[in-house]
Amino acid sequence: MSLRTLGALGVGLVLAVVVIAAAAGGLVSLVAAGSTLASSTIVPSPQALSDIPAAYLQTFEAAAATCPGLPWSVLAGIGRAESDFGADTQTSSAGAVGPMQFLPTTFAAYDTPVPPGGATPPSPLDPTDAIYAAARDLCANGAKDGADIPGAIYAYNHSQAYVAEVLSYAAAYAAPAPAATAPSPAAAEAVSYALAQIGTPYRWGGETPGVGFDCSGLTQAAYAAAGITLPRVAQDQYDVGPHVPPGAPLQPGDLVFFGASPTDVSHVGIVLNPSGEMIDAPHTGADVRVEQFPTTIGAVWGVGDVYIGATRPAG
Repeated sequence: MSLRTLGALGVGLVLAVVVIAAAAGGLVSLVAAGSTLASSTIVPSPQALSDIPAAYLQTFEAAAATCPGLPWSVLAGIGRAESDFGADTQTSSAGAVGPMQFLPTTFAAYDTPVPPGGATPPSPLDPTDAIYAAARDLCANGAKDGADIPGAIYAYNHSQAYVAEVLSYAAAYAAPAPAATAPSPAAAEAVSYALAQIGTPYRWGGETPGVGFDCSGLTQAAYAAAGITLPRVAQDQYDVGPHVPPGAPLQPGDLVFFGASPTDVSHVGIVLNPSGEMIDAPHTGADVRVEQFPTTIGAVWGVGDVYIGATRPAG
């Protein structure tokens, strides 16, 4: 069975791969079984959390979001196969470099636009640049809309054994997202408090009902009303967690964060509707309001910011 035929078995990620090395000629057969799985419905498995450095995992998720139908776990499988997530970035015999092992000429075809946190000028040695370039490479060669994931991997590295290896890692790193559950009483109380502040003016440093709130002042006050203490600024609120696993369903009361990167958080809101509505104090000249936000990590929000992730202060 050819790789292209494997790709035709379904749109999306082939979940199980069994690799059988033939005794004669070292031929590799791929026996694939499974179903399609969108990036938004998978979360990191325990093995993924153990194997993949946190910064790499977040970048795989954000880069995959730029190509609908490309599971982040496939990018992670390539990162593992190519360099063990940057642990081995020696130049290959063919001249490939960096954590995703790009030939410089190939990288140049996929190196722009520079992603948030990337190097300027872009470099195949920079993990963020390399991972986003790999996502564009895969997207251009069959991964878009999940049309031919195995074919896209084969285009990345012309080896059936390599395709099998990457898909095997991808399957091991992906776990189904848990079903959404009802928010805790504390989260419900925080949402109720935030809703009562709609119409309050935005004020930098504000934390007073009826007078003014900034974004993190609002979320801190909402959870204080529910008996939960949060740090004052958005970056610290993000850092303290606990974090919602990427791809897991959001719940009312979750805090959602935006900025240039996980270490450059500039805005926070409180989830009202898990499908993409939050209550926030947006900016100077605006009032506390309900507005839409993207639920895919790495998606652009506002001017120069992306959706970074969520926390669940109520546990």
